Amino acid sequence: MYNPKSMKAEEFIDDEEIQESLRFADAHKNDLAMIDDILNKARQYKGLSHREALLLLDCEDAEKNKEIFALAEQIKKEFYGNRIVLFAPLYLSNYCINECVYCPFHGKNKHIRRKKLTQEEVRNEVIALQDMGHKRLAIESGEDPENNPIEYILDCIKTIYSVKHKNGAIRRVNVNIAATTVENYRKLKEAGIGTYILFQETYNKKSYEELHPAGPKHDYAYHTEAMDRAMEGGIDDVGLGVLFGLERYRYELTGLLMHAEHLEAVHGVGPHTISVPRVRHADDIDPSAFDNGIDDETFAKIVAVIRIAVPYTGLIMSTRETKECRERVIHYGISQISGGSKTSVGGYAVPEMPDECSEQFDVSDSRTLDEVVCWLMEMGYIPSFCTACYREGRTGDRFMALCKNRQIHNCCLPNALMTLKEYLMDYASPKTHAVGDSLIQKEMLNIPNEKVRAIVAERLKEIADGKRDFRF
Repeated sequence: MYNPKSMKAEEFIDDEEIQESLRFADAHKNDLAMIDDILNKARQYKGLSHREALLLLDCEDAEKNKEIFALAEQIKKEFYGNRIVLFAPLYLSNYCINECVYCPFHGKNKHIRRKKLTQEEVRNEVIALQDMGHKRLAIESGEDPENNPIEYILDCIKTIYSVKHKNGAIRRVNVNIAATTVENYRKLKEAGIGTYILFQETYNKKSYEELHPAGPKHDYAYHTEAMDRAMEGGIDDVGLGVLFGLERYRYELTGLLMHAEHLEAVHGVGPHTISVPRVRHADDIDPSAFDNGIDDETFAKIVAVIRIAVPYTGLIMSTRETKECRERVIHYGISQISGGSKTSVGGYAVPEMPDECSEQFDVSDSRTLDEVVCWLMEMGYIPSFCTACYREGRTGDRFMALCKNRQIHNCCLPNALMTLKEYLMDYASPKTHAVGDSLIQKEMLNIPNEKVRAIVAERLKEIADGKRDFRF
């Protein structure tokens, strides 16, 4: 049945192939010669198959595991340097007709506060996010054709892009909404979205149907095949993810990598991003009710293995994770994080009161964006607010060609430094500003092209004088 080029979900995510891969890893996880061969292959920066990656995940040898973590960090630096892109989620509505058992937005929850932002409220939220310094948003919404039709989502995108407040502007809107039709994906493309993101939640079909007992999301094939419809609708960049804790993590990692292989096989372009959320407490959701939770050590290794197996992808870690966990795992391949996030509908412009909670999950890292920016720089990372590739047409196969050849540095480092300078001038606290200026001067020396370095130096001066939005 297994066929990565098939357009049928149960053929490109074939349960028997996953089970055979699990058996293979069980049989060979202590075969150090085989693991060495896989690591040597990974050092060619071309990625790994799902079966090879699973073997690394299952490896129990302490010295080899050190090599795995070190290689993941090395690959991240080769492809994305020490840059970390920042974004924030914006929840538009929590009306939903699905009955997902892990999400408080589920239709049977009668006590959660239901809310849908008006366009004026969307505008106010965007102004608040701009005043924090954000340039990139991921919009979220429950699935409800009556309350949240595609026309509402499109109106919200139009509103978001229209808001220009002081020096603020949202330059990229990524979209995380339910699986939909090719026609609707075309509409999203025409609206100017960045990446279309859809979490699979679980790749195990039996578990998937049990976790989604009713509602449109119950249809495993329709949900799993959504990325193919999105690409057919003209969307260049798609983002995958599973919700770790719902099903056994080894199964999930294998299915996730098979999905990436399918996108490569059919479209020639793998996932632009992969997200790694874990089940968290929320309203009427108790994470202990799910018996497949993973500890921080396992979580870190999953991230490392994904980075090695899919070296070109952007790896996203949200504020579901604590500061301590993010501080460790970020080294093993993360390239994007959220900061200053709210998972309620609204809440940026006017904070919610304790008795009117509409959150999708509890935030574990509640620091402000400024605190996150300063923390990243103190660890030696460059916080980036860059959206240049999206706005310069470097998307889909064009982006991937640059990334896979490890040439994206030529654009990304200069753009990261210029957008960081914008942040420092417009939003940073005095401490963050001082740390940032020092970091920029240091990182300027890492721009290899002397001409580009001179241009960036001149543009940094212009940014200090009030000009904005330079990009390579």
